[in-house]
Amino acid sequence: MTLFGNQLDMEENARKRILCPLDPKHTVYEDQLAKHLKKCNSREKPKPDFFIQDINAGLKDETEISEQLVPISSLSEEQLENLIKKLRKASEGLNSTLKDQIMSHPALHDALHDPKNGDSATKHLKQQASILGNIEKLKLLGPRRCFVEFGAGKGKLSHWVDIALKDAEEVHFILVEKVTTRFKVDGKHRKKNSVFERLQIDIQHLCLNKIPLLSKEKLPVVGIGKHLCGVATDLALRCLVETYAASCEERNEEPLAKRIKNDKTEKEINTLAKEGNEKNVPEKWTPVAGIVIALCCHHRCDWRHYVGKEYFRALGLGAVEFHYFQRMSSWATCGMRKTALEASDISTKRKDKPNDDSEEHDDGRHGATDDGAESLPGFLTVEEKKKIGHLCKLLIDQGRIKYLQQKGFSPALQYYTDPLVSLENVLLTALPSRSTPETTA
Repeated sequence: MTLFGNQLDMEENARKRILCPLDPKHTVYEDQLAKHLKKCNSREKPKPDFFIQDINAGLKDETEISEQLVPISSLSEEQLENLIKKLRKASEGLNSTLKDQIMSHPALHDALHDPKNGDSATKHLKQQASILGNIEKLKLLGPRRCFVEFGAGKGKLSHWVDIALKDAEEVHFILVEKVTTRFKVDGKHRKKNSVFERLQIDIQHLCLNKIPLLSKEKLPVVGIGKHLCGVATDLALRCLVETYAASCEERNEEPLAKRIKNDKTEKEINTLAKEGNEKNVPEKWTPVAGIVIALCCHHRCDWRHYVGKEYFRALGLGAVEFHYFQRMSSWATCGMRKTALEASDISTKRKDKPNDDSEEHDDGRHGATDDGAESLPGFLTVEEKKKIGHLCKLLIDQGRIKYLQQKGFSPALQYYTDPLVSLENVLLTALPSRSTPETTA
């Protein structure tokens, strides 16, 4: 037996292990490779109907700019000054001080006051409570609709929306996340009136009107997101207002929410009004009832996918300026010396544990690049660099505002949380305009 066992061990040791060609994070016996490739979790799976390659990507710019680009740290002082002059001229007239809309919601009261919470948990709960409060203020928190959470992560924002809705009828949640996520909370919901569906897909390829739920039920969609990182915001906006809304309008569909509204008797409407629900049934149905997205990581934006190209071009700016502005936007939150505000206990603990929650990138430090303060010419002070960074973020966001206006929405930017809680504290909201203009191609 011992001889036989030793022979098996020798044969086993003689077998060669190689990196899996689909995912080099794990290895496989070379003589078992063909078999492994058929069942490897990283193998390419059949694409669902709602996967359409690059549907939300935007058009490729005909101008190739890569050869013109160098790191900001390699720019001369004169080149950097010219960029800053362009930025300041383009930003003239923009209101750099946004309105405070720091809110909360009773659904999170107990969680917020849980003594077991650490600083990180409290920080996230405050942001979720404010986003939820803003959703309610916009009258988007109601029955008979579908909430699509982009960059859903663990699904905690949808979780709190569901808690806040209590027993609202016909509420659906679609959680979009391109990577496999551990410790998801959406699977824990067992409410009869709420349906959760998770889609593992890049927003770039997501066609909402091909999702069976939305094509069948025709529910108004509310797009939500907490710290939707850089380019993902542009992809989500295009996914909602071009791919989905425009398609529904072209088909002149009358969705379920509108049919319910039209079929109600006066008595039913009065009953709903007393319960506070009728205010959340849109007077004029639109495919996208609203958008509430907490913005993040402008330094991860991309010119091809950016929805505000037309706005930039109208200002005499293009791909090159956009590239440097999005890099300079990190000056607002990344690589800066500590101010009194940033030296709080919360910020210190965040610095010690920059990845304590995988759901957000709330201060930009994870994306530190050679464009940080230490590598820049010394003719700008730290405060000047921070102001320039904020101007870059504001200009990029203004392009998104103009885009939404052109698509028939009334958008707004506001502060939704204190900078002590998150340095990325701007919330983008949008509701359909009362008189929606024709959608342009």
